[in-house]
Amino acid sequence: MIKKVVIAAAGQGTRMLHLTKDKPKHLICVLKRPFIFYLLDNIFKAGYKEIILIVGYKAEKFKEALKNYKLPTKNHKIRIINQFEILGEAEGKGKKGKYGTACPLMCVKNIIGKENFLMVAGGDFYLAKDLKKFNINDKYNYIAGFYHKNPEKFGVLLVDNKRFLKKIVEKPKEYLGNLINISLYKFTPEVFNKLSKIKKSPRGEYEITDVVSLLAKDKKVKVKILKDFWMDFGNPADIINLSKFLKNGSDKNKPNKS
Repeated sequence: MIKKVVIAAAGQGTRMLHLTKDKPKHLICVLKRPFIFYLLDNIFKAGYKEIILIVGYKAEKFKEALKNYKLPTKNHKIRIINQFEILGEAEGKGKKGKYGTACPLMCVKNIIGKENFLMVAGGDFYLAKDLKKFNINDKYNYIAGFYHKNPEKFGVLLVDNKRFLKKIVEKPKEYLGNLINISLYKFTPEVFNKLSKIKKSPRGEYEITDVVSLLAKDKKVKVKILKDFWMDFGNPADIINLSKFLKNGSDKNKPNKS
């Protein structure tokens, strides 16, 4: 059984506009609870025991918020790691730290060791049953795919007939398919070997998709397609949309009181 889940939550979430001026988007309230509480709920419901939360922007706000989060049992843990303290703060004029979606991996290499683990985006909402599907303790890495009506806004997954990932095409200008990357991964420790081989992308960031692409070249990445529900919690309108889902969803998806 896989126990550890890494949550990438170092960014501000600028698409949320003024709502993230004083706190990260992950702490914006939905039905009077911080968004990330629902993600924590579902990770624990899926059977994982230890969460490693990678923070950065307004890191102290996470520590304050988590004082009000009740762990399911004393055997469940949440560990906070400040990415900016380890890699420096890259956002903003004159700042020279490392930044990008691969940076959380750089922060947890020594913590993870030789275990398999999950990694998720802290600004995305996943169902507990889908998170549970990724508890696959084998030698392969896995990436979640989701069919979307606007694939051009995301990374599109190209898959062979055996469900191995061939490549990820970021925001393609031509239609290549509508199966997108939703930033839910199961990794083996081999990911850290590839991590050391990537360089900054054209936009000056270290991209997790570059790491995954290197693994895919070695036929080490399988695709699991999720079909029910997923949300990129990125815009103010998503607060209303997620509220409706939580109110109308099944009992299994409703939040625990904490």
